[in-house]
Amino acid sequence: MFTGIVQQTLSVHNIMEETKLNRVQYIFPNELLDGLKVGASVANNGTCLTVASIEDDLVSFDVMMESLTVTNLGALKIGDEVNIERSLTFGDEVGGHVLSGHVHTQAKISNIEMPQNNYVISFELVDKSWSKYLFNKGFAAINGCSLTVNEVVDGRFAVYLIPETLRITNFSELKVGDMVNLEVDSTTQTIVDTLERMKADNRL
Repeated sequence: MFTGIVQQTLSVHNIMEETKLNRVQYIFPNELLDGLKVGASVANNGTCLTVASIEDDLVSFDVMMESLTVTNLGALKIGDEVNIERSLTFGDEVGGHVLSGHVHTQAKISNIEMPQNNYVISFELVDKSWSKYLFNKGFAAINGCSLTVNEVVDGRFAVYLIPETLRITNFSELKVGDMVNLEVDSTTQTIVDTLERMKADNRL
């Protein structure tokens, strides 16, 4: 489980491509490396990946076929900045909202605005059916970052980013046309799905 509070961005050090499998490698700083073990879960742009190997400060993750297809990890290149969050441990503060690291779909950046003291990114969902789980002032994880959703209209939505979010995440590196990973809020999804089933069964 994760919180959606990105700890650092790391540059992709190397990508080893095999059939329907990519091994992505990063140089981990000491603060992220401390206590990390093979088999641990780490969110890469919001995608829960398992640590495959640790060689000194070189940490490797295997990205399987499903993740290569559903997430933006399949488009990674050496040097790309990736949002990193280690898994939640008992007693940690949950500053964002609880996430599984299971990406539901992707969204394309359709516009970036920078009015004074603000930074606004607009997105368009690849699969608009997921828009039913997005509500104004609701939550979603975008590239693993817990954010408040605004201006939801017909598969499009926007987020407003504070300077600290821009500093600690890869959003400042993104441009119009780039794809981001989206995980909807699990509580919202459960409520919407339950209401839909009740309506279908004429219980509403």
